[in-house]
Amino acid sequence: MMASNNSIKKTLIVAFSLCVVCSVVVSSAAVVLKPKQVQNQELDRKSNILQVTELYKPGDNVDKKYAELITPRVVDLKTGKYADNLDPETYDQFEAAKDPATSRTLSGQEDLAGIGRQENYATVYLVGDPDDPEQIVLPIRGQGLWGLMEGFLSVRGDGNTIVGLSYYDQSETPGLGGEVDNPRWKAKWDGKKIYADGDYQDPKIHLVKGGASGEYQVDALSGASLTSRGVTNMLRFWLSDEGFAPYLARFHDDSQGGA
Repeated sequence: MMASNNSIKKTLIVAFSLCVVCSVVVSSAAVVLKPKQVQNQELDRKSNILQVTELYKPGDNVDKKYAELITPRVVDLKTGKYADNLDPETYDQFEAAKDPATSRTLSGQEDLAGIGRQENYATVYLVGDPDDPEQIVLPIRGQGLWGLMEGFLSVRGDGNTIVGLSYYDQSETPGLGGEVDNPRWKAKWDGKKIYADGDYQDPKIHLVKGGASGEYQVDALSGASLTSRGVTNMLRFWLSDEGFAPYLARFHDDSQGGA
């Protein structure tokens, strides 16, 4: 009987020791790998920004090209003005959206994109001369069929002409809603317009079934009506007064010789 108890005790000691060793190994690996993971996430973000501007070519040094061409700035979404008190290299708008002190709750009618909360400030990326950019890259996100879709929209320096739309994180159905990643569909956005007659109160860009025929239309995704609706709603939200319209209107005013 005593030998049996000793055997159980030894087994428990060995099992506990193994658990402790494994926990230490996993924790140590997480700490060691964390900087590399952050570095890879940052490289992926820069790569996606360059790709949506159509400036990226395979084999490019992403860090070097980003540093040469891109200037990040933080924008006050309410006023459309730059928030020079916030450092775009350290400001995290996604974390800000979780904090009631730096974001706002969206009502059902306001929340066209289905994001629940919206940050007060957002980071934009200027291509070329930051005082007279060739392109402006806007971060956008909203609900698709299966979850949140996150991406970038690039607009020319007139604040109204689209260069490209790209999603870096989405869980839509492959072959259907997942076609938001198809280069042929993404190519359809180049040259499309957002606003009509300088009316920044009402973005016109949307997806249509049966073939787009106008400068404010893009072909809907075949067999993916809910994802297509999500893309339209997302753009309507982020390009409205709730999003970047006050900011983009400044570029239209400048191009027309205004303030």
